[in-house]
Amino acid sequence: MSDPAESPSNDYDLQQPVTSTTGLRQALTSYGDAHFSLFLRKVFIKALGYSEDALSRPIIGIINTGSGFNPCHGNTPQLIEAAKRGIHLNGGIAIDFPTISLHEGFSHPTSMFLRNLMSMDTEEMIRAQPVDACIMIGGCDKTVPAQIMGGISANKPVLPLLTGPMMPGSHRGKRIGACTDCRNNWASFRAGTIDVEEISAINEELAPTIGTCGVMGTASTMACITAALGLIPLLGASAPAVSAARLRIAEQTGAHGVAAAVNRRTPQTILSADSFYNAAVVLQAIGGSTNAMVHLMAIINRHPDLAGTITLETLDAIGRTTPLLVDLKPSGDNYMTDFHNAGGMLCLLHRLCPLLRESARTITGETMGEILDRSPFRDFEYSRSIIRPLSNPLHPSSSLAVVKGNIAPHGAVIKASASKDKRLLRHTGPAVVFSSPRDMASRLDDPDLDVTADSVLILQNIGPIGNPGMPEAGMIPIPRKLAAQGVTDMLRISDGRMSGTAGGTIVLHVSPEAAVPDSAFGVVRTGDGVVFDVEERVLRVDISDEELAGRIAVRKREIEESKEGVWSERRTRRGYRGLYEREVNQAHEGADFGFLTAKGPNSV
Repeated sequence: MSDPAESPSNDYDLQQPVTSTTGLRQALTSYGDAHFSLFLRKVFIKALGYSEDALSRPIIGIINTGSGFNPCHGNTPQLIEAAKRGIHLNGGIAIDFPTISLHEGFSHPTSMFLRNLMSMDTEEMIRAQPVDACIMIGGCDKTVPAQIMGGISANKPVLPLLTGPMMPGSHRGKRIGACTDCRNNWASFRAGTIDVEEISAINEELAPTIGTCGVMGTASTMACITAALGLIPLLGASAPAVSAARLRIAEQTGAHGVAAAVNRRTPQTILSADSFYNAAVVLQAIGGSTNAMVHLMAIINRHPDLAGTITLETLDAIGRTTPLLVDLKPSGDNYMTDFHNAGGMLCLLHRLCPLLRESARTITGETMGEILDRSPFRDFEYSRSIIRPLSNPLHPSSSLAVVKGNIAPHGAVIKASASKDKRLLRHTGPAVVFSSPRDMASRLDDPDLDVTADSVLILQNIGPIGNPGMPEAGMIPIPRKLAAQGVTDMLRISDGRMSGTAGGTIVLHVSPEAAVPDSAFGVVRTGDGVVFDVEERVLRVDISDEELAGRIAVRKREIEESKEGVWSERRTRRGYRGLYEREVNQAHEGADFGFLTAKGPNSV
């Protein structure tokens, strides 16, 4: 027997208020007459062929981020159909809708510049439309954090559905894949060890299928973190984009979406300090992208109960007791297909059980411990070579570390496990400073540049505000004359980011960035001695406090006395760029907009 509350006539009973917070009756367009609003909404949705019975079921939205400019999301149409199947088989109704789509290589000036815009789009579209839960299709680097950020703020049940990693290609009998091998081979081309014909042939094989980068870059890192947070099926972190397994995961996500809608499992009720603790353990164990440190802080600071309680220091402390277990590029030698075939996140979480907080809840309603208990993993030799046991790690601890000092009082981040020359993890050398990417481009390969292998390359003004958008320019190329001599690594420091697929002894996210008037990093000069020690967590310039304070005071005075210039432009610039430059916070807080954080508009 049907529920009288769901009968068509009840919708037009003017004596009864329209008060439902679920299904088609929720979030009605404001016309001043709720009954008319519902009547009009039914008029137009029936134009799509929906019946009254369909409209009485839980509505599960599916965010469609397919785009001709986003090959990482090339399987989106198939994922939508599979997710719809899972929704319909479980009594829901699926309706897809678009939001912004970002691709790392096609977004100007950077995809990070647009991450917060995508999070706003995601949040507002989830709020605006009558969905009881929402499946969010994403994959490329900034899309997943943007969607989780927006989903937490909207606080309806949200379920990420990741597009999955691409397959590796082959060059001269050797596997290659985007994008660690993009960077390694380009460095070889710059050094003159491979010619233009070979680099062109390599270009054909680096991304042989659709999907996200097939190494432990930012996309794969965020996939593993999303699984650790309990928001996706464990296989959803690693199944290849072009596999049938990926479609089965989409169908399973559809089923989970209906259950999450019925049980009102919102991210603010599911995600806890224990959830993020597990995410941090996984980040360290996989040797994940440094970008994840920024994204995690932005995600955490959207949660009203957790904002400000988990910091970079928290993530660093977890790293001190967490070994690197996963042998994938750029910290190791293998690809995401190997990780998946070795057992993926199921295997990794079983390995990490002694370090995890198993009471953390998941989108299914189970705890992480309950999922692992009902999903045993049968160990085998191949899995132990790709996903090491705790007794035989690749790196003992602190794959990612947070360093501090007089030029980084709020911290800076390094992926120590990806250093090519471990001697540089404790290093003192003279600074060679580039004030901007343009300055670097004009001088880096100059044969007369005063630089040696012991120099410390510093790139300023590529932080959240400075570029703007915090570009992935922190992997400063080795000067050509040194590369030709066989130098493959140097200590490099910037206030920007680098790709999660990159490696080297590279310190990133220096906070506050050089563009901030009172930034100590902004007054470092060529010739200054730089002291760096990962074990001691130290990064400083070797000058007196008085000298450093004096330089900062002069710089601030020059900015204040200037009636024109960069800071004046930032106060008056129109459009999204103006909003970005005025509102973005620093890297240690997540490079989010202050008014989007849980603390609100005055948090910057």
